[in-house]
Amino acid sequence: MIEAVGLSKHYGKTVAVDDLSFTVRSGRVTGFLGPNGAGKSTTMRMILGLDAPTAGTVRIDGKRYRELHQPLRTVGALLDAKWVHPNRSARAHLHWLARSNKISTSRVDEVLEIVGLTGVANRRAGGFSLGMSQRLGIAAALLGDPQVLLFDEPVNGLDPEGILWIRRFMHRLADEGRTVFVSSHLLSEMALTAQELVVIGRGKLIAQCSTDEFVAQATESTVTVRSPQADLLGSALRDQGGAVRAENGHLVVSGVDITEIGELAAAKGIVLHELSPQRGSLEEAFIQLTGDSVEYHAAVGDQTAAAASGADLMTAGK
Repeated sequence: MIEAVGLSKHYGKTVAVDDLSFTVRSGRVTGFLGPNGAGKSTTMRMILGLDAPTAGTVRIDGKRYRELHQPLRTVGALLDAKWVHPNRSARAHLHWLARSNKISTSRVDEVLEIVGLTGVANRRAGGFSLGMSQRLGIAAALLGDPQVLLFDEPVNGLDPEGILWIRRFMHRLADEGRTVFVSSHLLSEMALTAQELVVIGRGKLIAQCSTDEFVAQATESTVTVRSPQADLLGSALRDQGGAVRAENGHLVVSGVDITEIGELAAAKGIVLHELSPQRGSLEEAFIQLTGDSVEYHAAVGDQTAAAASGADLMTAGK
């Protein structure tokens, strides 16, 4: 478990993190989201003892990072995939890390196999692509078989197969009871990966809840209805207090739940071809709830395009 209490970080007059408190539980994949400049990377650095908090505390399984004996056995992290001496091979880099924490060197070959780098283990890391570097960084995070794992933008540079692999791998780690904390600006991927969310903006906590709760509180749930008697059904739904609009040959209904729609159609003998619930996306919810915390806005003419592609265009908070 990771627990931050009143965590703050100031750089002169600049406040990067502001009285931030949250808990990352074990057995779940927790996504760490926020607009550019939100303070995510600074927070992760404070968790790992790389930056000292101005105020507050952050503990990993009840201890500060500097209090951990052989820390790679407790927490593994990927913050910068290119943090490897370019002239070292992947195997040599992992051997060096293993010796520093008294980890058996046999574990090196195990993690190389896990991340799919066995075939290039003796190549210089400086010649690796970004995707290969990400896999090496994940291998380093796994080296001590830790219970707590932090990943900052782990899918950058990965191809679709690699993205699917890391998603399933994180779920497997969480299913084993580990704490998995991951930041990403790819919100469509986070919607598939994270069960819980910690969302921050301008260094402050915006929300901590399940992914489903976050989407539900910020977006409108609707029901898609297709019927050859759409006009009759639409009129009946409006009489029930529902909001109805026609869209591409079907009705989009809000304010009336799906059960009521089905019962109303049955009572009036209206044929239904489709009755399906729809919910907003994580991108829509993110934009809705973090709009006041965005440090850099697109020009007015670009906002429609930005909204269409969602918050995937936003870079992660650094």
